[in-house]
Amino acid sequence: MTTTSAPTQAPILAPAGAATLLCAARCHLGEGPSYDAASDTAWWFDILEKHLYAQSPSGGAHRVHELPVMASALAVVDERRQLISTEHGLMLRDIASGRLDKVADIEADDPATRSNDARVHPSGTFWVSTMGKRAEQGAGAIYAFRAGALLRLFSGISIPNAICFSPDGTVGYFADTRENTLFRVELDPLTGLPEGEPQTLHRHPEAGGLDGAVTDAEGLIWCAIWGGGRVNAYSPAGELVRSLDVPARQPSCPVFVGRDFDRLLVTSAFEGMDEAARAGDPGHGRTFLFDVGARGRAEPRVRLGGL
Repeated sequence: MTTTSAPTQAPILAPAGAATLLCAARCHLGEGPSYDAASDTAWWFDILEKHLYAQSPSGGAHRVHELPVMASALAVVDERRQLISTEHGLMLRDIASGRLDKVADIEADDPATRSNDARVHPSGTFWVSTMGKRAEQGAGAIYAFRAGALLRLFSGISIPNAICFSPDGTVGYFADTRENTLFRVELDPLTGLPEGEPQTLHRHPEAGGLDGAVTDAEGLIWCAIWGGGRVNAYSPAGELVRSLDVPARQPSCPVFVGRDFDRLLVTSAFEGMDEAARAGDPGHGRTFLFDVGARGRAEPRVRLGGL
């Protein structure tokens, strides 16, 4: 089922680094934003409520698609289809009808886990992750889906996040939010598969946890700080070079949007917040745009192999 909100005016961008409200709907656990430049559509999920949101970053009404499963991320296949990471594995979604068809099982024998962070490597390989539904210690893993085959890359991760890649595809990044550690790993740029062991790039010493991330065209890593109310930008050497205040205490993931990829969309959540905490956090669960003075790039399309 799809519902449509009342039309809204196009957002007016604030000065660089300031937030503009894109979508006032409150997500219980807003996550997994992506952007399809061909249709000028941003997509994101409310994982816990089983909702898929769609809206143009230029404004207008947002749409909410109800899902039969918890889902957390998507990759564009073509103008008709998306590949969605869900609690029951990877599913092919027909954009027009919403029909879902199973592509690959992921941890189908473990009902205690669900999908979490994901992103497409420049080669078309889709990195997806799992975690315990109660964030159990070490219950998560990261997988690579390439041309129809699924390969486990890393295991023993409590809350996998910050999956993103250098613009040339030679380096992959990911975090364990529980450990507040950002890792880097050398990759084969033609396959998106590791060529070595992950190395610690940055340890977040302050309040909040490293959550979803995206790289810009220059290779900076823009990472949401869950519980810290901001997005930090790190250099490929792991140095903090920028920090944006987000008007929500629990920002969850950024992505570059717009025809020129010059705005940063940031989702947020109110998971775990009681009534008093929500009252003290007026932006909780909402979705924001930032004019950050940086440019991203188009998200690669995922390769399905023979499907």
